[in-house]
Amino acid sequence: MRRKICREQIFKLLFQIEFNDKEEYPKLAERFRDFLPEEEDLESPEEERGVLSPSSADLTDEEKDYVSDKFLKITEKINIIDDALNEKSIDWTTKRMGKVELTILRLAYFEMKFDDDIPESVAINEAVELAKKYGPDESYAFVNGILGKCAEDNSGHKEASKKSETSKPWKGKAQGQVIVKGSSHKKKE
Repeated sequence: MRRKICREQIFKLLFQIEFNDKEEYPKLAERFRDFLPEEEDLESPEEERGVLSPSSADLTDEEKDYVSDKFLKITEKINIIDDALNEKSIDWTTKRMGKVELTILRLAYFEMKFDDDIPESVAINEAVELAKKYGPDESYAFVNGILGKCAEDNSGHKEASKKSETSKPWKGKAQGQVIVKGSSHKKKE
């Protein structure tokens, strides 16, 4: 499965929720399949830069299902995601954010906190790449900053327990030691 291409399609679907009522979300996911043209149906470079592109035209049925399912899972948690983003963004609320940045943040936050298949670092990196491609000039820095704050709050995060166990193997050993370069003298208590 080509996750980068799928992620971009999820982003495009998710962007549309700003312009539709909540009751319309399942219809958006259903119509998603209808909006993907066959590659030979694309006539001009303008279409390639728009919502539809050759890379999205050849999604497999499995990829289309993945995009639709993930889109619906994100929309189910949209209020939780927005609350978390509002908490992490100082002087910015989701209502003040640009729609592109907000959509990218929602997708990345979902991947960071609720999708066990996507490592946190990948979610952040892919969000920054989407912001560079679709956002205004420096929006990638805003996206990276907010997601960095979200990553700092690892409570309940899928990678937090793994990181705390493996990232500091010296923790238990070094409590009574002073580490001096080239030496292993013990600190006198």
